[in-house]
Amino acid sequence: METHWLDQQFFENRVEDLLWFGGIILIGIIFKRYVSNHLSGLIYQFLKRYAAGVDVKELRELLRKPFGLFIILISVYIACKQIHWPESWHLPNEENFGLRFVIWKAFQFFIIISVTWILTRLIDFFGIVLLHRAKQTSSKSDDQLVPFIKESIKILIIILSLFISLGIVFHVNVASLIAGLGIGGIAIALAAKDTLENLLGSFAIFLDKPFTIGDTVKVGGVHGKVEKIGFRSTQIRTFERTVVSVTNKKMIDADLENISMRTMIMALFPLTVRYETPVEKIESFKSAILNLLKADPDIIQDPMPAIRVDKITDSGIELQFFFFINTTDVDVFATKRESVLFEILSIGQKMDLRFDTKIQEFQIKT
Repeated sequence: METHWLDQQFFENRVEDLLWFGGIILIGIIFKRYVSNHLSGLIYQFLKRYAAGVDVKELRELLRKPFGLFIILISVYIACKQIHWPESWHLPNEENFGLRFVIWKAFQFFIIISVTWILTRLIDFFGIVLLHRAKQTSSKSDDQLVPFIKESIKILIIILSLFISLGIVFHVNVASLIAGLGIGGIAIALAAKDTLENLLGSFAIFLDKPFTIGDTVKVGGVHGKVEKIGFRSTQIRTFERTVVSVTNKKMIDADLENISMRTMIMALFPLTVRYETPVEKIESFKSAILNLLKADPDIIQDPMPAIRVDKITDSGIELQFFFFINTTDVDVFATKRESVLFEILSIGQKMDLRFDTKIQEFQIKT
C-alpha cells in the first residue's frame, strides 16, 4: 500500500509534523503584533486607574518588541514539541554537553532576556505615568526623582535576571558567587573608582539638591539648562542647543552657579567718552543717568545703581555702569537693558557728549 505523502519522513520526522512545526512558527510571526497589542491592552486595563493622562499607545509601543520576542520564543518551543531529533544523529540529551544542550540553554537564556525586557519596559511605562503626574505639581524635585528611581529599579531587575541566568542556565551557585564577591569587592571598587564616585555624586545631588531638572546652571565652562540627572552624569542643554554630559563628581566638586535661583539680573557695561570732554559735563551726564535709573520701577534700588569713572584708557575715559533689573527672565532683562541703553545714548546726545567710536560690547553677568 502506498504511503500517504503526509506520512513520508524527512530527517526521521513525518511531513505532517514538519508542517505543524513550520506552521506554528509562521502563525507566531504573523500574529505576534496582534497578540502583543492585545496583551498590552489587557495590562493597560489593569493599570488604567493609575495611568490617567497616559494613552495606551505609549504602553503598546514600549511592549511591542519585547512581547514580540517572547511570542516568537514560545512559538518555537511549541513547534519543537511537534518534532524530534533524528536518532541516527546520536546526539546526547539536554543534560549532557552537545548540540541539544547548547540550543536548550540558549533558549532558556533568551526567555530570561525577553522577560527582563518586558519588565524593564513596564518600569519605563510607570516612569512615564509618574513623570506625567510630577509635571502637574509645582515642585521640580519629583521631576528629577522619578527618572532616578526608574533607572535604579531597572538596574536591580537586570542584576536579578543576571543571577537567575547564572543559576538556571549555567547552574552557578549564586550564593557562593555573592559570597565570593565580598572577597573581590576591594578590587572591584578600585577598578570602578570613577563610576562609584559618580554614583555617590548622584546621591549627593538628590539629597543636597544644588539644582533640579530645568534649572539653568554654570559649571566649569558649561552653561545651560539641566535636562537629565543620571547615575553617572548630568546632561546640560547649552544655549547653542548642544547637549553636554558632565560627570556627577564634577557637578558636586566644581564651583557650580545655579542661575535659576537668582532673584534679579545684574547689568554691568562700560561706556567710553572722549578725552576732551569737560569733567563738569561728565558729572552732569552721570547725575542724569542716575536720576533716570532711580526713577525706573524695574531697576532695583538696593543695591543702588552706580556709575563710576573706572579707568583712563588709550581710547578715552571709561565709565562703568552697574545696576540690577528686577526680573529673572533673560528675555525681559534683554528688552529692559536695550531700553536703558537707548535712554543713556539719548541723554548723551542731548548733552552733546561724544563717545569713543570703539564702544565696548555689553558685558552682562548672568
